[in-house]
Amino acid sequence: MKSFVIVLLSFLILSFLSGCIVFHKVSYEIKLNNSSGGTVTMLIYNLRSDAESDDQLEQDKDYLFNYMLKSEEFLSSMKTDGKDIKLRELNVENGALNGKVVYHFSDVTRIEGINYEDGFYYLTVPVEDSIISTNGEVITSKDYKRILWDSSFKTLKFEMLSESFKNSSYKRLAPFYKKED
Repeated sequence: MKSFVIVLLSFLILSFLSGCIVFHKVSYEIKLNNSSGGTVTMLIYNLRSDAESDDQLEQDKDYLFNYMLKSEEFLSSMKTDGKDIKLRELNVENGALNGKVVYHFSDVTRIEGINYEDGFYYLTVPVEDSIISTNGEVITSKDYKRILWDSSFKTLKFEMLSESFKNSSYKRLAPFYKKED
């Protein structure tokens, strides 16, 4: 799961110099509108920080609440990566900070490792990664797991576990989020 999380973090939670934001699980719903373009709805559950100091925690909060949630610079950066963000929001539910991102894309192969070949869409992850659910077919080998969808699918769905947070020192971010009207 760690390598898949790194891919996800490259889109949503870019690497920090001092700390990092992690999450419990993430789900994707990829609606295809032609052979390679469409819309992604990404739900991120239970965002937390692995900061080891107050300064690192402040940097993580600033990055999430100001840069990712509010800045035009973040939108421009993601557009350069082929992700035209239409919605980005945070909400607190049952004491956990969750996120939602909706974006358009013109090339499905720029969506977190999705590939298309010989009439199939597929996502390959390390064998130790936890696929919670999918509307595709999961094939497991000794070296990797792969989710397959044939080209008749117009919506590709999958949900992955990232971090269980059992006995963890990760700091909850929900108490620091102030929703603006």
